[in-house]
Amino acid sequence: MGIDIDRSKLRKVRRTNPKSDDIYLRLLVQLYRFLFRRTRCKFNEIVMKRLYMSRANCAPLSLSRLIRYMKHPTRADKTAVVIGTITDDIRTYKVPKLKVCALHVTERARGRILKAGGEIMTLDQLALKAPRGQNTVLMQGRRHARKIYRHFGKAPGTPHANTKPYVRSKGRKFERARGKRKSRAFKN
Repeated sequence: MGIDIDRSKLRKVRRTNPKSDDIYLRLLVQLYRFLFRRTRCKFNEIVMKRLYMSRANCAPLSLSRLIRYMKHPTRADKTAVVIGTITDDIRTYKVPKLKVCALHVTERARGRILKAGGEIMTLDQLALKAPRGQNTVLMQGRRHARKIYRHFGKAPGTPHANTKPYVRSKGRKFERARGKRKSRAFKN
């Protein structure tokens, strides 16, 4: 009798390529794969891996958060690198001079950065300027900012749970603890 080798647990589940068929993204992957292979630099490896990521994992980064991250005195003349989208934030009035490199910058955010005397680069321009990621700061948007994460965690209604329930409506008779407390119609 032969040995039944279970290979289901041996499979490594991780992306080695982006799912997208976007030729420009594929060219960037090719470029950073080459750079990582030739330089063995951690920066290039991280950029390469983030180019593979799904859209849910490449969360957008707002301009206000970018400004806040770059305020640190050690990051004064460095380039912010975002493998994702930089979006505008109308709550921010003053935009300082920033050096930014991103996959995509929204139109209004682009206008505001350039108006402040800043600089916006693409990832291939960054590869020429800083092939090893010198004087750069890698940043990401908050992944848990997605609304779906409000529903994850302890079951809604259990003690110390701040989890949002999946409710059909926010009306009087939908998960309002009626009959449990006076403030919700009546208490039995």
